[in-house]
Amino acid sequence: MTRIVYYTSTSLDGYLADAENSLDWLFAVEGGAEAIAEGDAFVSGVTVLVEGSTTYRWLVEHEDLLAHPDKWQTFYGDRKTFVFTTRDDLPVVPGADVEFVSGPVSDHIDHILAAAGGGDVWVVGGGALAAAFAAIGKLDEIHLSIAPVTLTAGAPLLPAALNSSRLRLVEVHKTGQFIKAKYSLTPARHPTGGQ
Repeated sequence: MTRIVYYTSTSLDGYLADAENSLDWLFAVEGGAEAIAEGDAFVSGVTVLVEGSTTYRWLVEHEDLLAHPDKWQTFYGDRKTFVFTTRDDLPVVPGADVEFVSGPVSDHIDHILAAAGGGDVWVVGGGALAAAFAAIGKLDEIHLSIAPVTLTAGAPLLPAALNSSRLRLVEVHKTGQFIKAKYSLTPARHPTGGQ
């Protein structure tokens, strides 16, 4: 059964990227490679990726994917990738199965789930996109690698109000300097008792 999972790294104070939209702070943490490698088991069950345009653009530019499109395979393989965007200037990495979509997540959720074909959907980032999935009751799990770094500003981990009745800690352990935590997420209940 398909799970929609927000799998990401965060600073101790809840930021995905610093104020300059950089992830250099993450790669500087001792044991970062070990923490990334641990995610391989999760990624092996993923058939579809979903990300926002900022995440996509950062990856394309940081890894120079237009000049080295073979790197896309290293990161994502042949997986279908949906990029939510309002921009019309995003380049397509040669050979990558990328589909640009716009509008609410609810407009595209059926297409995303059909493309997953029973595999998992990885919400790569950013936080606002993960929050949009949560808002429509379509985010099943949150997997975090929490780094021993504080940034004080930047791109927030999850700009949404989720109370403890919706989040359940199901797993936690240490990998290098990272805390790895997995939460299950239940849909919000409406006052009438429905979903």
